[in-house]
Amino acid sequence: MSDLQEEGKNAINAPMNPSTVDIHPEDTLLEENEERTMIDPNSKEDPKFKELIKVLIDWINDVLVEERIIVKQLEEDLYDGQVLQKLLEKLADRKLNVAEVTQSEIGQKQKLQTVLEAVHDLLRPHGWTIKWNVDSIHGKNLISILHLLVALAMHFRAPIRLPEHVSVQVVVVRKREGLLQTTHVSEELTTTTEMMMGRFERDAFDTLFDHAPDKLSVVKKSLITFVNKHLNKLNLEVTELETQFADGVYLVLLMGLLEDYFVPLHNFYLTPESFDQKVHNVSFAFELMQDGGLKKPKARPEDVVNLDLKSTLRVLYNLFTKYKNVE
Repeated sequence: MSDLQEEGKNAINAPMNPSTVDIHPEDTLLEENEERTMIDPNSKEDPKFKELIKVLIDWINDVLVEERIIVKQLEEDLYDGQVLQKLLEKLADRKLNVAEVTQSEIGQKQKLQTVLEAVHDLLRPHGWTIKWNVDSIHGKNLISILHLLVALAMHFRAPIRLPEHVSVQVVVVRKREGLLQTTHVSEELTTTTEMMMGRFERDAFDTLFDHAPDKLSVVKKSLITFVNKHLNKLNLEVTELETQFADGVYLVLLMGLLEDYFVPLHNFYLTPESFDQKVHNVSFAFELMQDGGLKKPKARPEDVVNLDLKSTLRVLYNLFTKYKNVE
């Protein structure tokens, strides 16, 4: 054991692979050509990495609140397939044909296999790259578990906002000719919300934010003038686009004014208090837009509620394009 530990330290401290990562004794017990991965400890301290884990845990617990399941640690709570089964059944609204409780490793892996096959059937047609398998999930590989959860959250349009551009440094340990070799690779866990949603086409607002932020204030001023021309009829006034459309109320009222009809108050929440009520309002406004002949907005209702300025601007600009001449 001591020889193996020394061998691990020598490999880690080799001049070609400088590293401060501690390799545990069990990580040095590799077969020839076998490899093991671990997250660099510094990456675990990254605030965005911590936020990603917290957002995903909170989301799982919200989805499974009726099951009285509380997840505290992703690796320890998801590896056996039990929580993943319940999560997928709830999200997809279908029952999986698996044993409810499995204690043996074989039983757990069989359950995982069934759950992951169902996940793959959902994700593959939409072009998701599968970066996990039964062994990596059951082996408590946090990177694999995070890839899986991010894919599920995006596919099912979870009402959460994942931190963008989260990457971690991963240490890969391989055994070659009896010696341990380590390499460091960067693993990307999230990109932008739009890219993860499969919307790769860029538009004028992407360009505006990336290359002409100085012109952003001009666009905002024009849109504020447009919306106030109509909302002023109800003695309402907008000064902040980011916040005042986030609960969906002004969007619903604006659609009624633009299309010249009264929106029954029982169709939306005039004073929404919860996140879900705000999402309902924005979604309802989107339906009114489509009824008025507009395409379904590119933005997600959840992004508007979460104060995503680019999403809000896209929605308002679509209205401006169609209704700019309406008095």
